[in-house]
Amino acid sequence: MKIDMHCHVKEGSIDSKVSVEEYITILKEKGFQGMVITDHNTYNGYRHWKEHIKGKKHQDFVVLKGIEYDTRDAGHILVIMPEGVKMRILEMRGLPVSVLIDLVHRNGGVLGPAHPCGEKYMSIANTKKFYQSPEIMKRFDFIEAYNCCESRASNAGAQRLAEKYKKVTTGGSDSHRVGCVGRAYTILPEPVTCETELISMIHKKVPFVIGGVQYEKTAKERMGKVNKVLVYSFWIYNKAGELVKRRGRNAKIGQEHPIDPIDPIEMYYTEE
Repeated sequence: MKIDMHCHVKEGSIDSKVSVEEYITILKEKGFQGMVITDHNTYNGYRHWKEHIKGKKHQDFVVLKGIEYDTRDAGHILVIMPEGVKMRILEMRGLPVSVLIDLVHRNGGVLGPAHPCGEKYMSIANTKKFYQSPEIMKRFDFIEAYNCCESRASNAGAQRLAEKYKKVTTGGSDSHRVGCVGRAYTILPEPVTCETELISMIHKKVPFVIGGVQYEKTAKERMGKVNKVLVYSFWIYNKAGELVKRRGRNAKIGQEHPIDPIDPIEMYYTEE
């Protein structure tokens, strides 16, 4: 089963120009059978699909729920939770990565760093957290080892991390523009129909085939040195957002952070 495991749609990500409907149409034309919607700190894109498209169109195409979470200290992390598990806190960016890992695992989900060797602040290998505690990588369930919007060096570094820590590898387009949709893929050894089935494959460390065609027209490449300004601007934006959301997050998880990770395989899932 060929799927894209890193997708941004305009109904959920303010920096995406591709609607859910258009995204699905393009992927189907390119031979994909599914996608994971991973908007930034929100499930709004997935909600749009569920409320306006599911059961009406594209019934031969699987749409799964994910999120790209902005941590306080380790960049962007892709998270997939079982269907029926509702975690409002995942839409409130700024958790430390260690706390995020515990919360996701305690509720039966899986997670892994997006573009781990990419831009500073946005990618875990280029954050202070990684230099201070590189063994945090052991606690992830998968690593995005192919992202078509990343450089060859970035993807090669991600692949080395996956091999070093023996993690399942995933591939995703990270698409925000039409021209990038369908340029990266993950091929699953068998079809899945829901998040729980995909999570189960990752738990079992079933190897996925990943790959794609590098996107040569990224905003980063077009802007050159100006991109560094945007990177630092993102850091300021993320810090401000983290502070704004802090009170809400504390109300959700209490003042004491989880301490001991729980094996997610042994968790029971709550249904909607």
